[in-house]
Amino acid sequence: MAAVSGLIRVMERAARKAGGKLRRDFGEVEHLQVSRKGPSDFVSKADRQAERTIYDELLQARPDWGFVMEEAGTIEGDPTKPRWIVDPLDGTSNFLHGIPHFAVSIAAQEPRLDGTGWGEVVAGVVYQPITDQTFWAEKTRGAWLHDARLRVSSRSRLADALIATGIPYQAHGDFGEWTKVFRELGPQIAGIRRFGAASLDLAWVAAGRFDGFWETDLSPWDTAAGCLLVREAGGFVTDFRGRSQPICDIEVLAANDPLHSRLHKVVAAALKA
Repeated sequence: MAAVSGLIRVMERAARKAGGKLRRDFGEVEHLQVSRKGPSDFVSKADRQAERTIYDELLQARPDWGFVMEEAGTIEGDPTKPRWIVDPLDGTSNFLHGIPHFAVSIAAQEPRLDGTGWGEVVAGVVYQPITDQTFWAEKTRGAWLHDARLRVSSRSRLADALIATGIPYQAHGDFGEWTKVFRELGPQIAGIRRFGAASLDLAWVAAGRFDGFWETDLSPWDTAAGCLLVREAGGFVTDFRGRSQPICDIEVLAANDPLHSRLHKVVAAALKA
């Protein structure tokens, strides 16, 4: 087992502290104060409180780092230092409907050495409060579930592959594009799953539970930690054109090497149709 670094410990502590509160609130989900944030996009009191908890914990540990957060937006820090990318509650709709599948996602991203923006994600934690599972990864040190090393699945045939996705919904995603991919891919694979939390989908690809994942119209806080988990577990994450970026969010295609190549060909063919 790789020794857990101080950075991962800071991230896990913040995620667990927020996750514990989410777990308690989930037990009283019907009593939560809920406000409308946009079409089919709800934010709960629990979501805001979790984000504040994470912010306070991370700020105390690294006071000069900046933040990119789902609710509070961007908070600038020292531009020569890394920044945090935080989703305090990925799977808000699941949470509000009493479905026990949601996560806290925290990533650390370094600035580019030339000062032109942001570079690689170097650490990530995805914490699932209901199951009390911590998926974590650090650049060049592998991906882990607690103290167990993670590897992407070894399946190479589409016919054997279980693929996760996110289905477009009101004001999010392109139904026409998704339908084209589904129509092309569905008959070739063993199954498709839509669980509603992209950070966990990617963590489960890293763990070999899913063989691949595709989705569009996500945000950096949805995917930053999960992308690193997949890569450190031996997988590939790109956009639909096969381009690898520090954070793939607008288009995400993740799998092991042989399946990624096959999925990329199917997606490319579907979108050309």
